[in-house]
Parts: sequence; structure tokens; C-alpha cells
Amino acid sequence: MTLLNDFATREVQFYLSSAYPCSYLPGRMARSLVATPNELVNSTVYDELIHLGFRRSGTYNYRPQCSQCEACVPVRLAVGEFEKNRVQRRAWKTHSGLRAVVRELVYDAGHHQLYLRYQTARHTGGGMDQDDREQYERFLLRSHVATHLVEFREGDALRMVSLIDKVSDGLSSVYTFYDPDLPRASFGTYNILWQTALCRELGLPYLYLGYWIEHSRKMAYKINYQPLEGLVEGRWQPINTNSRSDPLPPLPLAGED
Repeated sequence: MTLLNDFATREVQFYLSSAYPCSYLPGRMARSLVATPNELVNSTVYDELIHLGFRRSGTYNYRPQCSQCEACVPVRLAVGEFEKNRVQRRAWKTHSGLRAVVRELVYDAGHHQLYLRYQTARHTGGGMDQDDREQYERFLLRSHVATHLVEFREGDALRMVSLIDKVSDGLSSVYTFYDPDLPRASFGTYNILWQTALCRELGLPYLYLGYWIEHSRKMAYKINYQPLEGLVEGRWQPINTNSRSDPLPPLPLAGED
């Protein structure tokens, strides 16, 4: 809790969740530090939380707080120094015809259908592929902060939807889902590049990318965007392929988190 000692908004408090199965490292249990009450986390408070490594899911603001594991590293891309690598340049060129449109943060049946297709293809068995309208809205469309919903179309075809928050020194990439039925597409890569370009257009130095988890197939890819900074030991510092080479810590014992 050290990082929270100087938290400016004293009305906001924090609690430690119960242990739950980790979504990224099989066989592990996780816990989260949660900011509460939700309605007090406005744009000003959220800005502070982002700098302390928190993320947002709907109106729920959290960060991992696991006693025996520090695998989740909050990361941000320093967009002013970023240069695309070969793979990223190809993705940018491939999808240069996509048209981005900012939409209101309201329910759209077409977006929901694409979301379910994406979850079914990419996260089968995770439960989110069964999300009804209420669950979808609670996860993506409820926000007390400056949030933008952007859809990407190729002609009339909806290809991708992205939720982006604006903070004082950057954009925070909240969640993106896309058409899973085009095997040669690189929508996820293109989306990060598009958000990076938007940061530059707005004069914002950072794109916050959530958590980098070296040993998670789903989360390790973020190391490919350089220069990447991670919040390590209370300080934002460079993260690269040589930054984390330690093996994973042992699994928690029964009854531990």
C-alpha cells in the first residue's frame, strides 16, 4: 500500500479483493486492490490511479496485488521515440484503408455481435463469449471518466471497436475487439499503432497499455513496442527484452493467495 500513502483524494479508499483464479498464469491465484466507491473515481482521481498502475473495467478500478507474484507490470509506450518495426509497418500498411469513427458511448447491437464473435474465437470458455447486453454494457459502456468509443470500418463492414480513456499525459487503451474471421489480418497491432498516432496528434507523450506479463502468451506481446516503460518498485523505468529474466515465483501454498 506504500504507493497510496500520498494519494490526493482521501475520499477514495482501497480494499483487497478475495483470491480468485488468475486469468493469465494457469494454476495461480490472484488478488486485486480496488478503488472505492466507484462514483468518486472521476477523471481527476482516475488520472492519479493510472499513474499508480491501476486499470479500469467499467466503473471498477483495480490493480493486481498478489503477495507472492509480481508478474503483472503496468506499462506505457513513450510515443515520441517509438518507431515501427518491420512487422508493425506491414500491419500499418495492410490496414491503412480502415476508417475510424468516434461514436457515443451507447449500446450498438452490431458492436455487441462483433464482441461475442471475438470472445468466442479468441477467449473460448472464458465466459465473456456469453455476455448478454447488460454484462456487455457494464464492462464496456459505463464510465465516470473521459472515454471514447472508436469503431473501425472497411467500407461498410465493421472490423474493430476500441475503448480509449484520456488522461493528463496520454491515452489509456482500455479494450479492443475485432473481426476474428480474417486470419491474415493484424487488427490488434494496427490499433496500437493508430492510438500511438493519435497520441502524437494530441501532443500526449504516453500510451498506457495495461499490464505486460512476460510469461503469458496473451500479454507478452507488449514488449514489442519500444521504448516501453514499466512501473517497477514505484518508479516508471525502461522495460525491454532483457529487463525481466527471473523465473516465475513458486505457486502459492494451499490457503495462500
